Amino acid sequence: MTNPGPDTVQLLVDAGSVLQPGFAGLTPPDWVRRRLESGELGGVALYGRNIAGREQVAALTSAMYALNPDLLIATDEEGGDVTRLEVMTGSSYPGNLALGAVDDTALTEDVARSIGVDLAAAGINLNYAPDADVNSNPDNPVIGVRSFGGDGELAARHTAAYVRGLQSAGVAACAKHFPGHGDTASDTHLGLPRIDMPLDLFGAHLAPFRAAVEAGAKSIMTAHILFPAYDPDMPATMSRAILSDLLRKDLGYDGLIVTDGIEMGAISGTHGIAEGTVKAVAGGADAICVGGGLQDEATFLYLRDALLWAVREGRLSEDRLHEAAERNRAVARWSAALRAQAAASVEPGIGLAAARRALRVHGELRPLRGIPHVVEFSPAANFAVGDETAWGLSGPLAELVPGTTATRVGAPATRTVSKGLLSTSVDAGEGTVDTAPLLGAAVGRPFVIVVRDLHRYGWMKRAALELTRARPDAVVVEIGTAYRLEETFAGRGVTVLATYGGARVCGIAAAEALAGTTTGSTSGTIRVA
Repeated sequence: MTNPGPDTVQLLVDAGSVLQPGFAGLTPPDWVRRRLESGELGGVALYGRNIAGREQVAALTSAMYALNPDLLIATDEEGGDVTRLEVMTGSSYPGNLALGAVDDTALTEDVARSIGVDLAAAGINLNYAPDADVNSNPDNPVIGVRSFGGDGELAARHTAAYVRGLQSAGVAACAKHFPGHGDTASDTHLGLPRIDMPLDLFGAHLAPFRAAVEAGAKSIMTAHILFPAYDPDMPATMSRAILSDLLRKDLGYDGLIVTDGIEMGAISGTHGIAEGTVKAVAGGADAICVGGGLQDEATFLYLRDALLWAVREGRLSEDRLHEAAERNRAVARWSAALRAQAAASVEPGIGLAAARRALRVHGELRPLRGIPHVVEFSPAANFAVGDETAWGLSGPLAELVPGTTATRVGAPATRTVSKGLLSTSVDAGEGTVDTAPLLGAAVGRPFVIVVRDLHRYGWMKRAALELTRARPDAVVVEIGTAYRLEETFAGRGVTVLATYGGARVCGIAAAEALAGTTTGSTSGTIRVA
């Protein structure tokens, strides 16, 4: 475009302001710097690939704000299993399911405030959290421990508390995934789930989003799901009936609407990322999360130009695009004003205190006597968590009981699933684990078995039952949802410890309980289920 007129310049700025692309590296690449300086880029999303430490992230964000002070810098810092700031070490905070298990909204608010303080110090002003989904389907492959639980009212009160806590630190909350992702049985990273629930039964799933709106959530993220009762043709991300009618009119929300990653298979494999972007903004979305695996200038320009052409062709109004861009800039200004004030006060170690309170014991837990061997079963990680995120019990336990040994066991049979721009290995649920060497390594020693979402993986369940049949004195530590956990080991005399998440602090709390070093204070009390 040679010598663009003022209208074209504004269109370029607005189109760039609704995109939140990712990029590679620990410093802003040249294309990001150029687009920021020209005003043509109004948002970015940071992922683990951009983070090597707190000081580095603060320098990265500071460099970008210097080029565009109205910039939205987003990340996925849910706490628990989904962390970006602590991707290499695991999170200092338990996730939503652990907080829901404690069911103390003051604690949830304090944890969220502490996460907000961490993000604000790093220069991040938009957090794609909290997960407000009601995890009503135990077989949900992507929500699980990211949800506060399967009860709508519980999820609602904790969603509101999380929003209040996070935003008190000047970081915008983003309740997700509207209108509710908890009743699905497939992963939107790989395909388009369909919800066939009648509207009169869906109220529990909307309750957390109503609570988020009432709590003043600055943003809400869409779900890439098809909900025929609302819209038989368009996924929620692109549905005017869901975004403009249900969310804006019925729930009274007038803040920023952000899409889930536009490159996810539910969109890229059905409508394509360009058409998905245009239809999302036309339907009522204000910001397009691009980050994921798309991290270059060509992708940014492809999506920006798709928006420009849609305006020229009359498929997207110039006013709608400008309205969306203004909502992005408004959130950035709100955050800057609040972060300029005194930092919110937080309780040191609040994350570990919360993880300790979340622990639940089924059976009798006695301190380990001797040097233990730990077997950690490791199903394939979903996209939201990422396979680079550290987790586990053996490390924290070795800190307390030197000499602790460990074996990590992956799924014996996996298959590759591809959809759109993404592919991943998923557990096929088949095959068996050879338990003989696992038992052999633990002869004459305390034995700890770590499982994750045991009910979802046949191979893991078969192995855990075989191991506990041979070693009923073993302690099983479930770091997933703990669905039907007590029932699984009923009559075996096996002690089971549930952490409700795989965050680093959950591992520390469980290790303390096993080693018998948990404090006797209220924050360290373990509840017997």
